[in-house]
Parts: sequence; structure tokens; C-alpha cells
Amino acid sequence: MKSYMLAGLVSAFALCACSPEQGADGETQTVETGSAAQRAEARTFTVLVDGTPIGAMEVEPAEAGFEVDFEYRNNGRGPTLAETVTLDEQGYPVSWAIEGAETFGNTVDESYERTGDRARWSDSTGEGEADAAEPVFYVPQNSTPYFLALAGRALIADEDRTITALPGGELRLTEMENVTVSGPDGESRELTAYALSGTSLDPTYFLMEGTAFFGMVTPGFSILEEGYDGEDERLRALASRFGSERYAEITARVAHDFDAPVRIANVRIFDARTGRLGEPASVLVEDNRITAIEGPDASQDGEVVIDGAGGTLVPGLFEMHAHLGDTSAMLGVAAGTTSVRDMGNNNEVLSELIGHIEAGEMAGPRVFRAGFIEGRSPYNSNNGIVVETEAEAVAAVNTYADNGFTMIKIYNSMQPDWIPAVIEAAHARDMHVMGHVPAFTDADAMIEAGYDELTHINQLMLGWVLEEGEDTRTLLRLTALKRLPELDLQSEAVQSTLDAIVENDIAIDPTFAIHEALLLSRNGELSPGAADYIDHMPADIQRSARSAWADIATPEDDAAYRGAFETITEALALMRERGIEMVPGTDLGGSFAYHRELELYQSIGMSPAEIVSWASLGMAEYLGVGDELGTIEEGKLADFFLVPGNPVEDFKAIKTISMVMADGTVYYPAEIYPEFGIVPFAEMPQVTLP
Repeated sequence: MKSYMLAGLVSAFALCACSPEQGADGETQTVETGSAAQRAEARTFTVLVDGTPIGAMEVEPAEAGFEVDFEYRNNGRGPTLAETVTLDEQGYPVSWAIEGAETFGNTVDESYERTGDRARWSDSTGEGEADAAEPVFYVPQNSTPYFLALAGRALIADEDRTITALPGGELRLTEMENVTVSGPDGESRELTAYALSGTSLDPTYFLMEGTAFFGMVTPGFSILEEGYDGEDERLRALASRFGSERYAEITARVAHDFDAPVRIANVRIFDARTGRLGEPASVLVEDNRITAIEGPDASQDGEVVIDGAGGTLVPGLFEMHAHLGDTSAMLGVAAGTTSVRDMGNNNEVLSELIGHIEAGEMAGPRVFRAGFIEGRSPYNSNNGIVVETEAEAVAAVNTYADNGFTMIKIYNSMQPDWIPAVIEAAHARDMHVMGHVPAFTDADAMIEAGYDELTHINQLMLGWVLEEGEDTRTLLRLTALKRLPELDLQSEAVQSTLDAIVENDIAIDPTFAIHEALLLSRNGELSPGAADYIDHMPADIQRSARSAWADIATPEDDAAYRGAFETITEALALMRERGIEMVPGTDLGGSFAYHRELELYQSIGMSPAEIVSWASLGMAEYLGVGDELGTIEEGKLADFFLVPGNPVEDFKAIKTISMVMADGTVYYPAEIYPEFGIVPFAEMPQVTLP
């Protein structure tokens, strides 16, 4: 449910037989449930990111259902949705209408109708219908968060708390624990926390008081009954604990720490220095270090032997534009990403996650952290540290340095005049500086100010097409890309910027794949980046991959966005020709998207071997850890993965992984993926225990 959900939230919505009744004056009345009086459900809910209010949800009871308005703005963007749902006596949806716009502008015009034994619906992927003779619960593609109330009440009333879902999958409700909250008047209320799962990768955690909806929570995002903002931090911590406990349970099942040396036998090692495969060999690991590289069948008593079956052993990959969460941490490891650069996060939440990973309690990559600094404005993001003055911005740099950060990321709402002082402070602490181009300036000014790296290819290229005074803190930083097809890449403005990048040894973090998703996704068509994995994914993910991001209102829009992606590709090819250093990252959660990110660089002339070397040893050296990571050599840390095929001949082989070793721990994706409703891509290798 990409309209409002953050990582781990579900796209769904439904009501129950115990819905609040509407009195003659139109006010929601208290209803009886069993022997106890049921509190009237709230009408207004506050949307918060990291404790900052950013929007609201308004709920109005209607005849046999509800009308809901939902809107928020964070980082200059967000959804606007209006929905009307009608329910039967059991609280199952009979009709549903949702209109508005998604976060990046795609128009929402979704409908559902159940007539007799047939259900029909229409969403951005097209039209569908199914048998509805047995109870089925429609899961909208773009509902408001009030879906949780509707689905929750229906599931509470269901004997086994499992309901068949449309268009696919099932909805499952798990009661987590009872929670006490205090209102603004000091009154205590007893709530129940639930997890809703079944159609997406992760459960969504929400709170009910009996059958009355109270809110939903994630570690960084919440929607709470109006007046309860003071409970936000504690309830988000509750969601964080639920997630941590879930992932700890999964990790206990899928992480293999053998009490013996581990030998990966009969493999060909990808040499990231030469871009070639070696002769058949075996790799011996003790604890978390590679201790020997020997013949393919070498072995000794007391070893665990994993049969590589002639496959390729590849050094662990580095995802260089992550915003790490529990899900992306584990799925990233399953995709061979054993190291990530986190580019901005809720600092406390990420610190907790890293602690769990380092303690072996949760599967996840090595994390290299960038300190996120944003300026206060009506459009600011709420990650990291938000500042209001130059002095506060410089203080934020020193705070990050004092806490062990080695990088700073600057964001959209920072005042351009502050940037030189921020960079001076960061460089004085030996910190790498990168970021967006703040509003009302351009890449040339940031290069002159001392940036070490520019983030996102659109941030660089907008400076060549924007008019003075245009505000990139809004969706304009995306929609203005429609102007790119008219850009002459040989123009003086473009060449002057590229000259400055070369002369100042500036790197670029293009996030190629997110621009493909933005510019080439279309309603009803499978996004090209998802083609190789989408059939393995849960229902919600499959629908999302067939939806546009941007508002493609006319044939002219369609042509302009497609042309923009072609221009971006041409610009990256030109940068490669000029020898400009690039770093690969997604801003999309990594995992399958990171495989696509790397694959796209073939379109600018990079070979598969060059790409794999770049994403492993190249990025290890970029981050200053090439002495420990990036190649499979004796003495180095044991971060690598096994693929049955040959990625030097065909890059797509990198997408089918049978085993990963991260810091000496063995993982089999075939065990991890079913935990998320994903069909595995490769079987486990044969393992012989001593």
C-alpha cells in the first residue's frame, strides 16, 4: 500500500459487525459489545513521523459504512485520498470507492463491488473479478489506514482469525499484547495491539480498544487518535520491539553458526581484481575469517562441507544508498548484499537495529552510516537532525562526528548559504560530505562549496533545466524531469558542470533504478525492473509493480518521461566516458532492486564482470575497507555468496543465490524467503555435517 505505508506496512482495509452506530444527530454513539460498554470510536487521527505531526485522517460514519479522508505531507510529498466503503452485516465490504493521488502523483480511482456471488474491482493495474460465494475480503491497492480498523473488526469476529483476501492471499490477525495508554486528561485506556499479515512482506501493527480503532504504529511512523501524540514515542518503540522479536525468531531459524570450520567446496571464485573466474577451488572459513583457499575437493575431518556444485562464489556486495530497516536488512543479506551505506534514518531506531545485527540477534549487513542533516521548512524531511540555523547545522556535524559517523548527507531544505560552513566543519573532522542539491541553488554551487559526492542523478541534472526560483523541495524535483528530453548534453552548461566534477574529483550516486521506476512505470504494465522476480512475490507487491508512480495524464507526459529516462542514461554514459566515479545504490530498499540497479549499468557500456567488481571491491575501497572486504582471499572477512550460474557471462545469474555467508554466518535464501511470502529462486546446496 505504497500510498501511505512505510516499510513493513500492509495495503488493506475492512469493517466489522460491531461498527459504531450513528445517532439521529449524526454523532457516533457508544454501543454495547458483550456486557461492557464500547467506547465511541474517534473521528480524527493524527499522522506523525518520528513524533512530528504531518497530516490527519478524518473518519465519518455513513449509512452501512464509512467515509474517510486522509492526507499528509512529509519531505514535500504525500498522498491525498478520499474513500467510501459500504459493509454487509458481517462487516465485509460490499462496495468501495477510493479517489485521490498517491505520494508521487499517480491518480487513484479505485472501486470494488460485490453483487451476489461475484466480486468485481478496478484499480491502477486494471480490472478483475472473482467468485464471492464464500466470504472474501477485498484488500484495496490504495486504501487509507482505516482499512486496519475494518479488517481488524472482521478478523476479531472470525473464529480462526483468517479470511480469504481479494485479489489474492489471505488476511491473518495475531493478537500481540494488551497496552495501557494515558490521554491528555490523564485518563488510562486499555488497548490491544494486533498484527495484520498475509498479503505483503511484513505484518502491520495496530491498536484497538475493543472494536474501536485507536491507531497504527511502526518504528518511525504512526497514526494515532487525536490528542494522543504524547504516546507516540512509546508506541513506536512497541512496534520496534514487535519487529525485533519477529526478526529474532526468524534469525534463530535461518542463521547457521556452525561449531566447526566451514568449507565451501567445488566452486569457482570471482576475482574482483581481474574480473575473471578462477579454477575450481574450495574456501575454508573459521569463525568469520577465510583461512584457506585450496583444491575443489580438499577437506579434513571435523569440517562442515557445503557443496558449491561448480557454481560461482562472489564477494559480498555493497548497497550504497540504503535507508535500512528490519526487512531490508534481512532481505538484503539474502540477495548477497553484505554491506550497506545508510543514507539517513531515525538515528535511534537505526542504532538499535545495528546493535541487534552486531549481537547476532538479527540477520543483517555491515552498516556504514551517514549523518543526515536537514533544514527546517514547510517541506522538510524528518530524518536525522533537523536544524534552523547555520550554527545548529555545524553543531549537527560535530554531534555526528562525536558519535563515530564518518559521512554527512545534506538534504533539500538546507539553506545554501550554510553549506560552506557545514562542509568546512565536516572536512575538519575527516568526514565525507554528500547530499542533495538544496532548493534554490544548483550542483555547480555545491561543487564549489566542497561536496565530495552528489546524490541522485536528478539532483545534478535539474540544475540544467530549472528556472530561477523554482522550488525543488516539492514534487517539482521529479516532475521537472519531463524537461530533460529537450536538454543538449553537449551544451556549455552541461559540459562546464562535468568539467568541474572531473577537476574536483566528485563522485555521483545516481540511484539509476529509482529513476527507472519513477519514469517508466505505468498503470497496468509490469515495471521493467521487476520482471525477473515479481512472480515470486506476495500479492501486494505484485500489484504495486504494475502501477505508475508519476501522474501520466497524457500521451505527451508518457513520451516526456520515457525520453527523460533515455536522457539520464545518455548522461550517465557520458559521465562514464569522462571517468567520473559512480557509486551504486537504490534508495528503494535494496535486495531485488539492487540487482536491478547493477543490471542497468550494462546500458551505459559496463560489462557484467566490471559491474560485480565495482559493487564489491570497488565500493569496499571507496569506503576505506578494501583490506578486509571486497574480495575472497585468505585472511579477509567471510562475506560472499554462491550462485549456480556464471555472472561473468550473464549478469542475471547474480539474481539466483543459493547460499550467503555474512561475517561467517551461513544463510540459505530458500529458508529466508518463505518467511516473507516469497517463493525461493534457488534450492539449498547440499550440506555435509562432521
